[in-house]
Amino acid sequence: MKTDKAALVLACIAVVIGIGSTNGPVKEMIAGLKPPADVAVMSYATAQSEDELRAQITRRAKELNAAPVDAVVDRVWKAIPGYNGLEVDVEATYRNALLRGPTENLKLMYRQIKPKISLNDLGAQPIYRGNPAKPMVSLMINVAWGNEYIGPMLDILDAEKVKVTFFLDGSWLSHNKELAAEMLKRGHEVENHAYTHPKMSALSRARATAEIEKTQKLLKESLGVTNIWFAPPSGDFNQQTVEIAASLGLKTVLWTLDTVDWRHPSPESIIAKISSKAEPGTLVLMHPTASSSKALRGMIRGIRAKGLQLGTVSQTLSPERIAAPEVE
Repeated sequence: MKTDKAALVLACIAVVIGIGSTNGPVKEMIAGLKPPADVAVMSYATAQSEDELRAQITRRAKELNAAPVDAVVDRVWKAIPGYNGLEVDVEATYRNALLRGPTENLKLMYRQIKPKISLNDLGAQPIYRGNPAKPMVSLMINVAWGNEYIGPMLDILDAEKVKVTFFLDGSWLSHNKELAAEMLKRGHEVENHAYTHPKMSALSRARATAEIEKTQKLLKESLGVTNIWFAPPSGDFNQQTVEIAASLGLKTVLWTLDTVDWRHPSPESIIAKISSKAEPGTLVLMHPTASSSKALRGMIRGIRAKGLQLGTVSQTLSPERIAAPEVE
């Protein structure tokens, strides 16, 4: 019996070997169990493609990377803020590209590199402008009067989707808290313009401190605002003023371009002046007047026509870069 079983097993093996040596279906089945010859080729090709992808990203990074710019004290413009560098994150871009697949456009992933020296490192210095490499302009509106023009100006700013910085005289704020709250409600920045619109350079240290500090406290108590900027009334100040503001945690900011709207120039002349002279980092001074109210929309559009964005003083003086394009 055992001999018969052994003979049967040997016969079956011989049949399989014989069939497998022909061109029949068994041979095809056996062949199908073998790994296809092109698998190794495909893996190699993918690795080669991935190497080229990384090389492509590295080349683009070298083209687009920008070094950070340190804040400096300029002989003319005094403190000028720094500007973050821009660096393509090669590894993050590479991983993202593999996940998205070859049919998608290459989306570059960026990171910003902070400068080694910031405004905080420059000490008590006045500021007249933002970094000239940052394509942003700020409208700074000093308010001690002119309530009748504030509402229309807010409406224009809403329509144009622009945020500005209002510097509020403390005595004005004490009588116009609701109007100041409306500025905040509409997304604008409100800051310190002293309390009684004095000539700051003529004040004693104690009086100058009181002028700034009283408005600083009022901004906090009435609006919940943590004050960071101080604009001296009429642009009048001395080094003592700047040092007092710094001791209270404030940076002293002035302007690059002045509408001189208190002289009641024509709206057309204001638009022409600001549109032609605005450049990256410009701070534009104005007040709630008939001239600036009528010129506001034209100024905004003239600035934008030069490829410049508009932001608050904090945004313009920040080292943060204007957003880089996501897809290349």
